[in-house]
Amino acid sequence: MNASPEIAVRAAPPQAVERLRRDGVAPLLARIYAARGVSSGSELTVALDALAPLDSMRNLREMARILADCIAAGRHLVIVADYDADGATACAVGLRALRAFGARVDYLVPNRFEYGYGLTPEIVRLAHARFRPDVLVTVDNGIASFEGVAEANRLGIAVLITDHHLPAGRLPAATCIVNPNQPGCAFPSKNLAGVGVMFYLVAALRAELRARRWFAGPAPEPNLADLLPLVALGTVADVVGLDANNRILVHQGLARIRAGAMAPGMAALFEAAGRHHARAAAHDLGFVVGPRVNAAGRLTDMSLGIECLVTGDPGRARAIAGELDALNRQRREVELAMQNEALAALESMAPGEAWSLSLFDPGWHQGVVGLVAGRIKERFHRPTIAFARAGGGELRGSGRSIPGFHLRDALDRVAVRQPGLIVRFGGHAAAAGLTLQEPDFARFRDAFEDAARERLTPADLLRVIETDGGLADAELTLDTAALFENGVWGQGFPPPRFCDEFEVVAQRLVGGNHRRLSLRRGALGVEAIRFRHPDPAPARLRAVYAPVANEHGGTRSLQLNIEHWV
Repeated sequence: MNASPEIAVRAAPPQAVERLRRDGVAPLLARIYAARGVSSGSELTVALDALAPLDSMRNLREMARILADCIAAGRHLVIVADYDADGATACAVGLRALRAFGARVDYLVPNRFEYGYGLTPEIVRLAHARFRPDVLVTVDNGIASFEGVAEANRLGIAVLITDHHLPAGRLPAATCIVNPNQPGCAFPSKNLAGVGVMFYLVAALRAELRARRWFAGPAPEPNLADLLPLVALGTVADVVGLDANNRILVHQGLARIRAGAMAPGMAALFEAAGRHHARAAAHDLGFVVGPRVNAAGRLTDMSLGIECLVTGDPGRARAIAGELDALNRQRREVELAMQNEALAALESMAPGEAWSLSLFDPGWHQGVVGLVAGRIKERFHRPTIAFARAGGGELRGSGRSIPGFHLRDALDRVAVRQPGLIVRFGGHAAAAGLTLQEPDFARFRDAFEDAARERLTPADLLRVIETDGGLADAELTLDTAALFENGVWGQGFPPPRFCDEFEVVAQRLVGGNHRRLSLRRGALGVEAIRFRHPDPAPARLRAVYAPVANEHGGTRSLQLNIEHWV
């Protein structure tokens, strides 16, 4: 059912290109940025003072005042985290900042295999029994925790919710809620990750404490910029849209990572992955460091990932990073086996037969189903949800969607049409999670397919590879590759990709699974590679590629990383 993708060229409005060039942007970059909706050089600023102001986020100042009162009164705070990299980094930012401000603060992260997601009544009772807290502070969760907040209120525990997920039609009865996506919030960056919300909160809290002259004594005022590497990691790893505000946060975090100004845990994760932090890019956060943190929550307990990010002991950080690296290798093996099983199940399906994919296997690991859904979605360009058993007769699913299909809204539509079918759900346009009773899987699969057929068109189901057109011979250089190296590229702001025709002069298999090529176009020769694609290339090809700087033996040379060819 996997049709060949269409290769398209992003439109770069000429007026925007010209204005960017007048603002001093290099011609090629002007074309790249214009095709991503940037129309002036001011939109490319990476200065911290260009971040959206604190006062634009609803309830932020109020929550900062509540926390300042708690710190002054010595009240016991407990952060309730989520078990992904965004939740882990948000928890680490909160812990490090609150402890630096003098707060009494602990944390609790639900084990996904025992408690599931969010501030459930069970987690509230566990926090109460373990810590006897005065206040629970959620990070990257809570906006849909109606029963959990009600249980906390019953126990006399105040709840402060910090989240970024889309709310339902009502809000929990929490003491205070900060969420850029809640009704009435004018904050301009609706793509802020959970860690970004927490960073804004601790910045507002520092301002509140500063106004109270909290830092007038001998203790120095904490430099919150030290937390930006964590903010960058969580933002990229959560695959939120890299709008102007998020690009500033990621750029500033990466700048500090490259300078070595980061917590011991992050440095240890780069070391464990064999990557040098001085050349860190957004790709490293999303595909190297982030998966190692996520591996703890996927296979065991995210407390291990959080401890790695908050410890100040380099030796302990290296030990934990080694454990996370081993877990990540194990996660890759589990994911590959599940992906192969999913592909085998889909082998007989004809193109156009399904507009969505709902997959379940009794042996699948619930911590890895989201990754499998993402892989299958990329391959077949269909909204995909993968399910695993979660105990108690329930299935937990994790879904990934395609452009034009808002996944959370689709699940809401299914829930409204068939009350009781979905036990609980939540998420975003591109990713969501849900719980079903196992006997209801087939009924859900059919209902989800109906929702997909209502919302999608045949054109939506055609995978389109968007490129930035071609590069002239004079642009196929190492200098061009260097232009893109330190940019912040990712979700909603894709890295530059080009499409050109080449003659294949020579090719060979390397590393058992990668195809290395020598290409020629006229008098120009260039080396290229296609990773994880052992099949031979045709004698002439039209390639979608990224120009990169390949480092080998201390020298740098141009290499084209090919993503697709025809």
